[in-house]
Amino acid sequence: MSYSQNFLFGIYPYIALSVFFLGSLIRFDREQYTWKSDSSQLLRRGQLRLGSNLFHIGVLFLFFGHFVGMLTPHFVYESFMSAGAKQILAMVSGGTAGVLAFIGLTLLLHRRLTEPRIRATSKPSDVMILLLLWLQLLLGLATIPLSAQHLDGSMMIRLAEWGQRIVTFRGGAVELLEGAGWIFKTHLFLGMTIFLVFPFTRLVHVWSGFAATTYVVRAWQLVRPRG
Repeated sequence: MSYSQNFLFGIYPYIALSVFFLGSLIRFDREQYTWKSDSSQLLRRGQLRLGSNLFHIGVLFLFFGHFVGMLTPHFVYESFMSAGAKQILAMVSGGTAGVLAFIGLTLLLHRRLTEPRIRATSKPSDVMILLLLWLQLLLGLATIPLSAQHLDGSMMIRLAEWGQRIVTFRGGAVELLEGAGWIFKTHLFLGMTIFLVFPFTRLVHVWSGFAATTYVVRAWQLVRPRG
């Protein structure tokens, strides 16, 4: 593998993840007022509900699907599901969620770029992260026809093994991507880039969404009337 491949898929992932975690922590510690999604609902409600619902439903399914699918070792599920069956499941479910997220994000992006008031109050990072996510979803959907050309799941296993070796600090991760198409590699690179820019955009509100699940297990609050 060339130096550029070793850097992009062997070193860059650790740079992106380090900035992701440390940047999020520093921003929460020093700039809590900016820790929000900056809703534009008051400026225009049109397209927001449909676009936001479609996008969030699709992207949350994709996030957890990628998280479980890539980081679960093959031996965990091989006794009841073959690699080929897992790939077909990922193509169908991920493709459906990807289409929903892509349609929703397209509505949100169109709304932000065409409504003068929303455009005027948008930061460059707001438009930039929407474009990155839009392109990432498009690349993800583009991998489906390529995956259909090898339904044995071999490429999916190699991509998953790459992710597992990266997060467990094992060597030989970059070599697993040898022979992978440029769409797969670009999809991986852009995904890591989204993690890299995450702390500097409105995406930080995702942490608050996950943290909100703690309300399920928190202690009861006793409220007494003043009278």
